[in-house]
Amino acid sequence: MINVTKSYLPDLDEYNTYLKGIWERVHLTNDGPLVRKLEDQLKEYLGVKYLKFCTNGTIVLQLALKALDIKKEVITTPFSYVATTNALLWEGCTPIFADISPDDYNIDPDKIESLITENTQAIMATHVYGNACRIDEIQAIATKYNLKVIYDAAHTFGARYNGQSILSYGDLSTCSFHATKVFHTGEGGCIVTNDGEMAEKLHHFRSFGHQNDT
Repeated sequence: MINVTKSYLPDLDEYNTYLKGIWERVHLTNDGPLVRKLEDQLKEYLGVKYLKFCTNGTIVLQLALKALDIKKEVITTPFSYVATTNALLWEGCTPIFADISPDDYNIDPDKIESLITENTQAIMATHVYGNACRIDEIQAIATKYNLKVIYDAAHTFGARYNGQSILSYGDLSTCSFHATKVFHTGEGGCIVTNDGEMAEKLHHFRSFGHQNDT
C-alpha cells in the first residue's frame, strides 16, 4: 500500500527525554510547563495574541460555543469533518447548512444571508484544504446581523490572510493537531482569541476552573 501521506514522528530518544522530565516533575496535567512552552512557541510562530492548547480539535469547537454562549441555530458548512457538526449537536445547537463554493469548497457567503432567522446566533465556517474562507464577506454578514463567527482552521495551520495568521479572524478560531494534520501532536488542538478576558475564560473552562495546580 502506498500512503497518500504519513504522520511525522519525533526522534524516539529525544521524545523519551521529555517523558523523563515529566516523570521527575510528576506534573501530569492542568497547565504544566510543557503545555505553557508549546503555547508560547505556537503564539510566536503564528503571531497570535492568546492561544490555549486542549486535548483535541472537537473540544476546542465545543469550548468556542460555550464561551460565546451559543445555544440556538448556527449556520455552518456541510463539507467538513463530522466533528464540526458533532460539536454543534453536542452543545445543543441546531446546525443550518449553507452550500459551498465550487471554487474553493468553503462555505459560500452568498448562501448564508437567506438562511438567517431570529434564532441564528453564529456562523461556524471551515477553511478547507488550506483555502481561506471569504473572511471579509462573512464578517460583513455577521456584523450586519450581530452574529458571532467561529472558524474551524484544522486545514490551515500556518496559513496567513492579509498579512496575519488566519487564526486571528472571527470571534474565535480553532485548530486540530490530530495525527492527520500538517502540524500534529498525535492528539490535540488549540483555540485562539484576540481578547484577554476571553482568553482567561477559556483557560478556566479548559481546566474546570482550576488555576496552576496539579
